[in-house]
Amino acid sequence: MADPIKKVTLSGGRVRYRFVVDVGYEPKKDRTTGDVLTNPETGEPVLQRKQLTVTKDTRKEALAEFARIQHQKASGTFVIPSKTTVAELVDMWLKAATRDVERATARSYEDAMRYVRTHLGHKLLQELSEDDVDSLVDWMLTSARRIGGKPGTGLSVRTVSLTLGRLRAALNLAIRRGLVGRNVAEHTVIPRQARKDDKARKRARTPWIEDEVKAFLAHCAGDRLYAVMLLSLIGMRPAEVCGVRWSDVDLEAGTIRVEATRTLVAGEVIEKDTKSEAGERWLPLPTVVLQALRAFRARQATEKLKAGQGYEASGRVVVDELGRAVKTDWLRRRAYERMQSASVRKVRLYDARHACLSWMANNGVPDTVVSAWAGHSDLGFTKRTYVHPDPQSLKAGSEKLAELLG
Repeated sequence: MADPIKKVTLSGGRVRYRFVVDVGYEPKKDRTTGDVLTNPETGEPVLQRKQLTVTKDTRKEALAEFARIQHQKASGTFVIPSKTTVAELVDMWLKAATRDVERATARSYEDAMRYVRTHLGHKLLQELSEDDVDSLVDWMLTSARRIGGKPGTGLSVRTVSLTLGRLRAALNLAIRRGLVGRNVAEHTVIPRQARKDDKARKRARTPWIEDEVKAFLAHCAGDRLYAVMLLSLIGMRPAEVCGVRWSDVDLEAGTIRVEATRTLVAGEVIEKDTKSEAGERWLPLPTVVLQALRAFRARQATEKLKAGQGYEASGRVVVDELGRAVKTDWLRRRAYERMQSASVRKVRLYDARHACLSWMANNGVPDTVVSAWAGHSDLGFTKRTYVHPDPQSLKAGSEKLAELLG
């Protein structure tokens, strides 16, 4: 075998050592137009050898690099040097990952990868290390927040975990496309203390207890949005409340069909089906909710007559005074205003949903019914996530123990 290392003398007299090695094949292009040449019979691209030229300062270095490349080629682990940056990989992955998903899902991918682009986007992909990924995690946990809270503070463990998962997926794509040899985010973990602190914050965010629900509803009893607040307190998601139409409500049979959602994603209104097949469900309406919906329907008819041509008949249950469909941010603001005027503890509307499901579970409703009511296919998920023991249910447990202990 001929010596692969060639001695070269540069114009300034400097001596270096160079070798050329085949590293695969690539489509052959027309030298004039740059177009990929194809076989006229098969239509397949015409391939040509792809070669890598390596130059080192010493013969020893050149021989070592040549041996390394040959070994990696034989074992299938060789990666052609590339100037691709992390930001370019993010673009590449987003293009592939969002090709056939809903807009809301695509937006969630974009949001997750925005942190990667900001913190690591400038780095060459092949220089990305495990330390860099650890640095991303630490930055997100301590100071990456820009919206949705105080700028410069840390993000939730859930947000960090989602971003880490998307980065791993992007790096797997880079492996498949021969850009890197391994996934440097594969073994990155979120620090245990951060997880403990996050759990403590979640425990502090407790749903309403029965007395708080009753105080809030008593305050809202004469309110235009009384029926809307009730829908938020029977276990429907905010996006489901905003998505329901009057055609989904049977005021005679006393039922409501949950099959659509309406929410806001990055300033864009998104209307779609429920989160899952189990999310599409029929719910029998409690009497108080049914009566409130009948009153709200009649009120909307009066508002329509009063507004005349200015009324927009959207067909939604939850609308403003001019009949216009609303979004989840509109619903949240109205709910928070009423919580403040009712002098009750401010909770997220999702926590109001938790309160409903917890009350049902803690008052003898079978687990399967609670899960179906919530629109979940996983009974265990409902119990782990949505069912919280409240003071009243714990007191009932104490009374039962008293019977046993005498």
